[in-house]
Amino acid sequence: MKQGSKLKNVLCNLDIVVASVVLAILIILTFAGVPFRYVLNKPFTWLEEVQLACMVWIVFAAAGAAFRSGNQVAIEMVVDMLPKKLQKVVEVLISVIVVAVLGYLLYQSFGYLEIFVRSGRSTPMLKIPYVFIYGIAPVSYVLMVISYFYALFKGVKSEAKEAVEQ
Repeated sequence: MKQGSKLKNVLCNLDIVVASVVLAILIILTFAGVPFRYVLNKPFTWLEEVQLACMVWIVFAAAGAAFRSGNQVAIEMVVDMLPKKLQKVVEVLISVIVVAVLGYLLYQSFGYLEIFVRSGRSTPMLKIPYVFIYGIAPVSYVLMVISYFYALFKGVKSEAKEAVEQ
């Protein structure tokens, strides 16, 4: 594999890399917290704040990858029972709805982040600004739209559809 294609592959899957690293941090800290709490009687008082931030980042970082691989939540069974021509119409309608919902969520996330910026609100123990914790949301919504259209144009099918077709 060429160096350029390796870099392209990493950049195209940066969301998966971020989600994986954050998941590893979450697992390590959670497991480390158990002996510190129950054996050493020295609990990490800040652990809950870090776990919250990690979970938010994992969900939002991995959402684009789910769209890109066709593994987002979808009820395909109903659409698959329709005639082929009607399936195409419904798929276009679904695409419009998906983009509209993600656009709305993107718009709302800016207002949400603005509240955190104006208030300067941060977590109680570690003083992590909530803007940092939830700042991934708008980026994620944009990546979800891009990934959705990538999957649509590349003809990516969900694992369930692929399994049925084999």
